[in-house]
Amino acid sequence: MSSAIFATYRSALLSQPLSAVWRGHGSAIFLEFGRLIPRTRHDGTPGNPQGAYTVMIEWSWRIEDEGSILCGSWSDEENWGDVFTALIGREVRDITIFGRLPELSIALAGGYYVASFMTADGQPAWTIFDNSIERPKPGYISVREGSVLADTDV
Repeated sequence: MSSAIFATYRSALLSQPLSAVWRGHGSAIFLEFGRLIPRTRHDGTPGNPQGAYTVMIEWSWRIEDEGSILCGSWSDEENWGDVFTALIGREVRDITIFGRLPELSIALAGGYYVASFMTADGQPAWTIFDNSIERPKPGYISVREGSVLADTDV
């Protein structure tokens, strides 16, 4: 795992507010951090806004508080919205990698946590996108062959 590249993304995310949470295909979730920018889909309709940083967890995720699991990718979907709403505006307190194969844990203000934990074969299915204006095009880190790699490494 490239700890240097993860450390760069980690330091950029610390203290960023969670500005939006939205659901992708299936149980995929997207967490948008920092200032939101409106997006338009290819068909011209409004899309989900994009933050300076985006965390995508394709499946196998859960959201916790200090004492329990509030919801997860296998929970009743009708309860997700209230939990997602409770996270909006909370700042990132820490973001870490855990496990032999790198899973992601995001600690938010107020004792909330978002964690990935792949339960199918393959690799942990999370990506952090850097959409910040300092980059000519978005960059990202994700897990490949058991290591955290940047877009330039894949």
